[in-house]
Amino acid sequence: MHSASPVVNERESENIFRKVIPVAVDPSKIKFLLVDDFPTMRHIVRNLLKELGFTDVEEAADGASALQKLLGGGFDFVIADWSMPQMDGPTLVRSMRADVALKELPVLLITPEAKKENIVAAAQAGASGYIVKPFSAATLNAKLARIFERMGASRR
Repeated sequence: MHSASPVVNERESENIFRKVIPVAVDPSKIKFLLVDDFPTMRHIVRNLLKELGFTDVEEAADGASALQKLLGGGFDFVIADWSMPQMDGPTLVRSMRADVALKELPVLLITPEAKKENIVAAAQAGASGYIVKPFSAATLNAKLARIFERMGASRR
């Protein structure tokens, strides 16, 4: 007798998550810069990205070092924490939007709480989206999918 198992294996999990990401996006070709001053949070987000099929991830501990890496080129997407020393997430986004080479790069800001003023500030800074921590792989995937969809629509 065969019974349905509530447990989803890793491959099934990847397929479930990837269904939300538009077909035009190949996770193996997207290079992320993950910016957070807490190594544990970088580790968590890196693992969530890996779960979604995104394996090319570099890290930076604050906005200032992230900006230096970004100016070197080669990144496709930035995920940055809201609150960091040296340069916070919104300031990083404003700096990117002021730079010709970085102004179109998508940025997902990680906010500590869903306060209206944070959401407004993220939008005013030029963030492509925001996500409130803690978050799951499914939530991250949905946010990424929305941003990828908007990017695709804006390039048509």
